Amino acid sequence: MTTQTCDAVVIGAGPNGLVAANALVDAGWDVLVLEEQGVPGGAVRTEEVIAPGFRTDLFSAFYPLAAASPVIAGLHLGDHGLRWVHAPTVLAHALDDGRAAVLHRRAQDTAEGLEEFAPGDGDAWMRVVQTWRMVRDPLLDALFTPLPPVVPLVRLLRRTGVSGALDLARIGVLPVRRLADENFRGEGGGLLLAGNAMHADVPPDAAGSGVFGWLLAMLGQDVGFPVPRGGAGELAGALVRRLEAGGGQVQTGARVDRVLVSGGRAVGVRTRDGRQVRARRAVLADVTAPSLYLDLVGREHLPARLGRDLERFQWDHPTFKVNWALRTSVPWTAPGVRGAGTVHLGSDMLGFVDMAADLSVGRTPSRPFMLFGQMTTADPTRSPDGTESAWAYTHVPRGTDWSGAAVAEEVERMEAAVERVAPGFRDAVLGRHVQSPLDLEASDGNLVGGAVNGGTSALHQQLVFRPTTGLGRPETPIAGLFLASASAHPGGGVHGACGWNAARAALGAASRTGRVRTSLARTAWERVLRER
Repeated sequence: MTTQTCDAVVIGAGPNGLVAANALVDAGWDVLVLEEQGVPGGAVRTEEVIAPGFRTDLFSAFYPLAAASPVIAGLHLGDHGLRWVHAPTVLAHALDDGRAAVLHRRAQDTAEGLEEFAPGDGDAWMRVVQTWRMVRDPLLDALFTPLPPVVPLVRLLRRTGVSGALDLARIGVLPVRRLADENFRGEGGGLLLAGNAMHADVPPDAAGSGVFGWLLAMLGQDVGFPVPRGGAGELAGALVRRLEAGGGQVQTGARVDRVLVSGGRAVGVRTRDGRQVRARRAVLADVTAPSLYLDLVGREHLPARLGRDLERFQWDHPTFKVNWALRTSVPWTAPGVRGAGTVHLGSDMLGFVDMAADLSVGRTPSRPFMLFGQMTTADPTRSPDGTESAWAYTHVPRGTDWSGAAVAEEVERMEAAVERVAPGFRDAVLGRHVQSPLDLEASDGNLVGGAVNGGTSALHQQLVFRPTTGLGRPETPIAGLFLASASAHPGGGVHGACGWNAARAALGAASRTGRVRTSLARTAWERVLRER
């Protein structure tokens, strides 16, 4: 069997892998992307799985992080067919009593709605927004930059001063329930923060949950929760078209089962069918950290401590998702929910705590908190006129046997939750498509057990602790091998930073000064692993 040679091999055609490949192609490298599935995109894909004309985003759907990401902006994907569209309102949290907290496109409109929950909460929201506007640009640069983000942090400090920087750092470790209590008298503002925090897997009373809720709520207030016109797959399609226009290649149906290592350096990959692809400069892996190190590389090539650390790698909570084709729009009780692209439902503030407790002890929540997407409301191309393409997902405990009755029971719980805030919902259902955690992993090997963020977002596995204790960078102990997936800093979400950072590290390692920096970084990491 012939051996192909290129400058760099990228394992996985998810958004991070495609961003990495584009960055390398822009630098003049010959790049080949190998993807196990039959289509590129990873967890950014759209198909008609329920009924003709109903386009379903099978995994991710709304993209505030992509809209705010300087990495995605720098790729100018609009030149390759990507078009962002917005729902009339960004997000709503529907309560069982018929009320709703609504995140509008204009901050003042959001504030006016929160004022109905408690006098003064509108002004409180505007103060939170003002803080965001002051720190936005340097903060986003810091989030999407390899560690340590020295230049963005200096810019941030200049804007905030020492006291303001300490206040911001406090938000970074504050539980979201405490953040809500400190800022709002009524329930509405807290619901917007806590609901967004629940996009991750950090409990509402745990340190670090506040920053997730604050960041996503502020991004929603800033750039909205946009969607690609035509489906999430159009984002992946634009990345592929840009890559191919620059001379890069994507091969689907090509499962990599080994990273080839010689003399302590990654020199290529072997596919399941026995084909070898040699890499002159680098191998970049858009796969989970445990899969890369334990399955593709092998313990024999790793420092012993890294192998042991990977045994305690923690996954995020599994996701259970249901997609619907609806003959009408959703009959929400609260008028403010009808124009929202994203809807949170199923829990109030105390319900968040109850659900987190259930998940922590391995119990399936009886009243699940759900994220609900009204895709046709956001993008009329998703289904025929007068209908709605919708989905919802919730987190479930790890270790559940998702076969037979367990799947049907979870679908019933989820539909009952929607029915409570939208009576008549079930009557509107034309068809459904269910994705249990096992189904998600079968469709994308990176979604291990239904985990969608490449590992927990909890503080103990973030920054220099991601994916294991070390330097928190894309370099690995193997020269020429770089981690480009959501298992790397800054973690989950479609922002492209994990792939971009890996590409930058590979480009740096290929330069003369970069080789020195990379050697020093690897030496430092290996020293950390030896000394622990």
